[in-house]
Amino acid sequence: MDETLFLYGYIVFVIGIVIILIIMNTKKMLRGRSTVSIPPGSEGLPLIGETLQFMAAINSSQGFYQFIQVRHLKYGDCFRTNIFATTNVFFSSTGAAKIILNNEGENFTKRYIKSVGEIVGDNSVLCASTQRHKLIRSRLANLFSLSSLSIFTKQFDQLVLENLSDWEHKAATVVVLREALKVTFKAMCKILLSLESGKELEMLENDVTRVYDAMLAFPLKLPWTKFYRGVKARKRIMRTLEKMINIRRKGLETHEDFLQCLLAEDAVDKDRASLSSSSSETPKKLTDEEIQDNILTMIIAGQDTTASAITWMVKYLSENEEVLDKLKAEHFPLMERTKKSLLTLEDLNRMPYASKMGDD
Repeated sequence: MDETLFLYGYIVFVIGIVIILIIMNTKKMLRGRSTVSIPPGSEGLPLIGETLQFMAAINSSQGFYQFIQVRHLKYGDCFRTNIFATTNVFFSSTGAAKIILNNEGENFTKRYIKSVGEIVGDNSVLCASTQRHKLIRSRLANLFSLSSLSIFTKQFDQLVLENLSDWEHKAATVVVLREALKVTFKAMCKILLSLESGKELEMLENDVTRVYDAMLAFPLKLPWTKFYRGVKARKRIMRTLEKMINIRRKGLETHEDFLQCLLAEDAVDKDRASLSSSSSETPKKLTDEEIQDNILTMIIAGQDTTASAITWMVKYLSENEEVLDKLKAEHFPLMERTKKSLLTLEDLNRMPYASKMGDD
């Protein structure tokens, strides 16, 4: 009997604390309201906001885009919501996105939801401070230089050809997104890290998949949760990248890839700093942690967005025969000229119709 009374008393106590917290949070929200115009939207329930709706959308067939689309239709190009007890503002216009991302007047500070921030890392270009963000962005821009794109074009073409030849031996049904993700992952690992095959690449692919799944998962660190598995996978990826960086810094290995480019630039900056040691300027050098976080960020971003674009292209081409015929008419003459060699950046410039289709 005493144990039962104690249990009831404990439950009442917990409920009372929760109610007090809700009341305090509501009062704080009301006091904190400004007369300045704020975006339309809903803060949802006290404490949890619209977190439940957000998580439900993520686990649906349409993903979190459904969550955004519903509110975009209701509130317009700019709306606010409350996720994980934090107010978030969504923009869908290109102009607003450019202003925020450029952040020339340093009017904005970037802060992603907890699951994304902890998974990609504080030093990722997605989460870095304004000062470090400019440096990181300038270094990552080298990935899109003409020389890098020229190499990437041939590598990607080779991977696509290899994958297409494998399709001949598969069952009648091919899941385009799944195959595209394989191609884009291999492409990113090759151009970033010179990883082409082997157990290390396979382990990295599995861990990147866990990291991607954890990015929009509920940030609960319990062994059976996606977020916990993603955090563990991130640690393994960081150890792998740290090992690669150490080997290359010691001169034991050298590759023509993006990681080598970053390390070479840092070596140049270090020499410049030693020559001007009396200068008060801070050396513009990336830390190993920044390199690791942004290599992971580039793998995730490059794999997912490119694979999605390929999948949508295949879908829309299958539904528009006229467009597909025009594309074939442009490509077949080029295929005759390049059938014994891989595509080059110059070949891509001879595909104006394909370029416009890709932009669409």
